[in-house]
Amino acid sequence: MAYTDVKRGNPKKETQIIAVINQKGGVGKSTTAINLGAALGDLKKKVLVIDFDPQGNTTSGFGIEKEALEQDIYDVLLHDADIADTICETPVKSVFVVPATIQLAGAEIELVSAMARESVLASKLDAIADQFDYIFIDCPPSLGLLTVNALVAAKSLLIPIQCEYYALEGVTKLLESMKMVKARLNSDLEIFGVVMTMFDKRTTLSKQVVEEVQNYFGNLVFKTLIPRNIKLSEAPSHGLPVTLYAPTSKGSVAYSKLAKEVNRRG
Repeated sequence: MAYTDVKRGNPKKETQIIAVINQKGGVGKSTTAINLGAALGDLKKKVLVIDFDPQGNTTSGFGIEKEALEQDIYDVLLHDADIADTICETPVKSVFVVPATIQLAGAEIELVSAMARESVLASKLDAIADQFDYIFIDCPPSLGLLTVNALVAAKSLLIPIQCEYYALEGVTKLLESMKMVKARLNSDLEIFGVVMTMFDKRTTLSKQVVEEVQNYFGNLVFKTLIPRNIKLSEAPSHGLPVTLYAPTSKGSVAYSKLAKEVNRRG
């Protein structure tokens, strides 16, 4: 279904544009983008999730059929498509998605020759940003041109970190990239928060990792811990956020709590 623009009559606070980012794969980026977005929608927030990963997990996680798409984020970046024309509705009434397909994988190379190549996404978002309370950009697990575009477009970063060995591995490199982008391209860029994923309260390791990350990031770490939960793993195969697939599950309850924390923070 196509997105229908609903203009707001009342002034609102500035749109939060947040890149969900970690250069490591498998840490819960897409899971967080989908389920945090859905939980904020349940709080009556208007949310846009931009799938910026060629794997397209966020797209399929919201039940969007990639084969049926006429345009996606690739066309916005490289074929001058209007981003508003690519926005899709989701099963959550006030949550929308700009989808991605595997053709986005070619954008990394094709953007090299583009004019103002680092700020293509930012310029496209200007036209629609004020229509949403939150815009989440689900980044690929790399620090290439797609991720740089996300860092330039975003106002802040949400960093999911899994409660496993080497949890902070690569985060230093990510923070170096953030510092570079902040110095050269986006002086407003900050860390919005760090969310701990795949937490298992039965293991000493999970607790140790949480403590290590809290020591490193301090108050930036959200109090809500996202648990390992089978319903979180099952939900994407049904094309639903866990808040709809299994609303009473531990995963759903955790993301609902996280959404309230996020909303209080910004």
